[in-house]
Amino acid sequence: MNSAKRLLEINGSVWLQKSNHKFLGGARIDLLEKIDEYGSITKAAKAAGISYKTAWDSINMMNNLADRPLVERLTGGKGGGGTYLTSEGKYLIEKFNIIQEEHRKFLANLSLRVSDGVNLYQFLRRIAMKVSARNIFAGKVLEIKKGLVNGEVTLSLKGGTPVVATVTNGSIDNLGLAVGKDAYAIIKASSIIIGSDLHGAKISARNIMCGTISKIIDGPVNSEVDVEIGAGNTISAVITHESVKNLDLKEGGHACALFKASSVILGVS
Repeated sequence: MNSAKRLLEINGSVWLQKSNHKFLGGARIDLLEKIDEYGSITKAAKAAGISYKTAWDSINMMNNLADRPLVERLTGGKGGGGTYLTSEGKYLIEKFNIIQEEHRKFLANLSLRVSDGVNLYQFLRRIAMKVSARNIFAGKVLEIKKGLVNGEVTLSLKGGTPVVATVTNGSIDNLGLAVGKDAYAIIKASSIIIGSDLHGAKISARNIMCGTISKIIDGPVNSEVDVEIGAGNTISAVITHESVKNLDLKEGGHACALFKASSVILGVS
């Protein structure tokens, strides 16, 4: 009988988070590296072994949470456009790889110090809030107006785009919101209305963000429409397939995303 004991090793992965939202991890770094190599979302997604939609969702999430865009699109031109990694994207890849190497050394060190009788499952488990909302934007509190029960909080996103949220005064106090404080705006894609021509229209929605349609994913009932609103921010909406047809929405075309202040959830780090 072989009495030799098997070595117990600790394995783990690195995720960089912002306000408990996953920002950068190994798979996303791999996608960024593939984009830098191929200059194409389609080719990068295929090389990374993920779908085109998953690749775009990851890019939008990273760009929305980053201080500056990590990935940008080139439209038109002789080659028909493409996608490229910004200097900020390259910088984060370099820093992430350093963190990952230090993390590997740390786990290797820890493995040598832990006996095989120790239950490591609880040690390795990490609790992270999972948010189903597609749109998460980083910004700073620009203004706070309190009423008797509710308050109005205005965030300034990258590039100066404002987002207005209506929340309770208790939420403002509990989150410690103050002018100049970093905060996050979270909006469900189903809460967003898309319009193609709002010239002269009177609309009650407090938040109107206009830009260029970067992607449309058509489904038999619903479709996803992504609108680039500047400074690397992209907002995603889920509307009916019929609405896409009626509005004649096309990639590269102009569109506006509208949503109520009451549809915005605020979060802080």
